[in-house]
Amino acid sequence: MPEPKDAPEPKDTPEPKAMPDPKAMPDPKNAPEPKNAPEPKAALEPKDAEPPAADARVAAVRRLAAAGRRRHAARLTGCAALLAVALTAGAVAVGNTRDGRTAPAAASAVVSPQWQTAGDPDAGVRALQAHLRTQPRDFTGWATLGLAYVEQARTKGDPSRYPQAERALKRSLALAPGNDQALAGRAALAAARHDFTGALACADQALRENPYSERALSLRIDALVELGRYREAARAADTADARRPGVPVFTRYAYVRELRGETDEARRVLEQALAGASSRGDVAYVATQLGQLAWSQGDHAGALRFYARALAADDGYLPALEGRARAQAASGDTTAAIRGMEQVVARYPLPGPLVELGELYEARGRAGDRAKARAQYALVDAWVALARANGVDADLDTALAAADHGDARAALRAARAEWARRHTVHTADALAWALHVNGRDAEALRYARQATATGYRNAAFLYHRGMIEAKAGRTRDARTHLGAALALNPGFSPLGARAARAELKRLEASR
Repeated sequence: MPEPKDAPEPKDTPEPKAMPDPKAMPDPKNAPEPKNAPEPKAALEPKDAEPPAADARVAAVRRLAAAGRRRHAARLTGCAALLAVALTAGAVAVGNTRDGRTAPAAASAVVSPQWQTAGDPDAGVRALQAHLRTQPRDFTGWATLGLAYVEQARTKGDPSRYPQAERALKRSLALAPGNDQALAGRAALAAARHDFTGALACADQALRENPYSERALSLRIDALVELGRYREAARAADTADARRPGVPVFTRYAYVRELRGETDEARRVLEQALAGASSRGDVAYVATQLGQLAWSQGDHAGALRFYARALAADDGYLPALEGRARAQAASGDTTAAIRGMEQVVARYPLPGPLVELGELYEARGRAGDRAKARAQYALVDAWVALARANGVDADLDTALAAADHGDARAALRAARAEWARRHTVHTADALAWALHVNGRDAEALRYARQATATGYRNAAFLYHRGMIEAKAGRTRDARTHLGAALALNPGFSPLGARAARAELKRLEASR
């Protein structure tokens, strides 16, 4: 994470004048393989069949949470059997949202059009499996299957797909060493496991082989963003836009601009991407990105319109359902928001929507709502335990949830661990808030400033900074940032917005 003096200056990234020489690109000769990927014995086994329905995944997480409550002291031992069941059922979903945002990697389908059946990616995977049984030396097919498994893990919450993805990608590389499709697949797999250093190395290796690989160009941007290397990410986005303009690149280009505070430019690029989107998946994805951007800037009515467009393209698209619920909550329609968020967590109990639903229950305040909220927060703990057991870095999820609704010391440990791996605005904010809830506001202030140093307009970050400043005795600054948070997005959090108003009122009364 750069210090404030090193923060990217807005609007200073020139468009590339000429195509960079591929030979000048980074050349990691031994790109690290995604970590924690055990070597399976075969590539296409019965276990490659589709995972059970979402309710089985949810039930597995809930059983683990219940086991943890009953026997907290013996949690890991007592839950081993449940863990095995949960992993088989695909209980853990990875690829957490950021501020209710979906990862840009969702922008494009991983299964090539020739393997898609009536728009059903799962049918495409089955078709690929059948094809590879008869054509086992098709290295492109193996690379495509590996990418498809990564996508299934992300969209279905099934990390058991990762070893299958690794095996398929290795098979592709064994058949055709250095093929860029498989190298880009390895980058996607590393990113899915939150190994962003490995993802960057694999993407660079793929680009050595094919400087025009859309997937590798896109994943390189993702990795640089997730490592907090924002200036490099901006240059990578410009390069990708010059080489392979399209929906996957446009959405990443927009997010890099948003991180720099250039929300108007981000909106313009996303609108261009939506105008050029042809598939239902791309329309749903880009419209959802526009909805999330509108919500983050306080345009809740506009957000709802974009979510409606996304759901018209795909009525089951979870990020749009989640975003619509957040926008409904911000608009004051708590009943609809709770109903919508319940629908989301019933299918995939991920930390972001679980915390949001818990806070919605608390904000509503009916009889029994407090207990319902606690149940959601307990499920977050269960999710984190399962994710970690499956080799996924879940420290950012832990830090954010535990700071507000769990063990403050655990939140700080997790935030420090994540900060040690990567310095981003999100990890800086998480560490600042974890320090705050542990009463270490003087130390927290440094990180709160770094979280807002790039110009990224995020109401939660401003709220955290204002609350930290209030505790640190910087009353004037606290009023400024709490007021800015509420002006930017008055519905940024069911409980956080309420706390910001109360603290701002207290500060104003003490003037």
